[in-house]
Amino acid sequence: MKKRSSSQPSQKRTMKAKRTQESVTIGVDLGDRNSRYCMLSSDGEILREGQVPTTKAGMMATFGSWGRVRIAIEVGTHSPWVSRLLAGLGHEVIVANPRQVKLITESTRKDDRLDAQTLARLARIDPQLLRPIQHRSEKAQTALMVIRVRAALLAVRTSLVNTARGLAKAMGERLPKCDADQMGVLKAESVPAKLRQLLEPLLKEVNP
Repeated sequence: MKKRSSSQPSQKRTMKAKRTQESVTIGVDLGDRNSRYCMLSSDGEILREGQVPTTKAGMMATFGSWGRVRIAIEVGTHSPWVSRLLAGLGHEVIVANPRQVKLITESTRKDDRLDAQTLARLARIDPQLLRPIQHRSEKAQTALMVIRVRAALLAVRTSLVNTARGLAKAMGERLPKCDADQMGVLKAESVPAKLRQLLEPLLKEVNP
């Protein structure tokens, strides 16, 4: 008589656990320091609620040990990297468009816990209700960041030059006309030494 394999019960438990995890839906209301989450069963029952640090280590510690689940988050400062991290852990990630989620954005009761519940319930019923968006890849986001950093530096440089010109005019002097990236301490040689000394800290920042 053949002996029944002892691995069969454990395999059934594993398959059951996998099915249970795949039917779970989680809503995460992302905060700057901490985020609230709500986990719902396939029947809409709240299985767990909690708080997680809005850091890579915190997200991995909380969501890294679970099997594949559906997680809904709202667009925000942290949503690009959070969505990539959660997707990398194997989860189905839905990034909700806040303009469409009126239950949250127009709610008179702003509560992170309730917002997490709302995200979870909408994602459980129909993800399309969240009008999900697709974030740029990390590579594309980095390239865009380089452009924005350069634009910010240019804006700061222009502001410094305009400030220097305004201060010079207030003293009855004028700095020479030139592009902002050409302005520097040497360009101010035409103004009196005392004024040049006062403007030097600004002009050094223009072309350090």
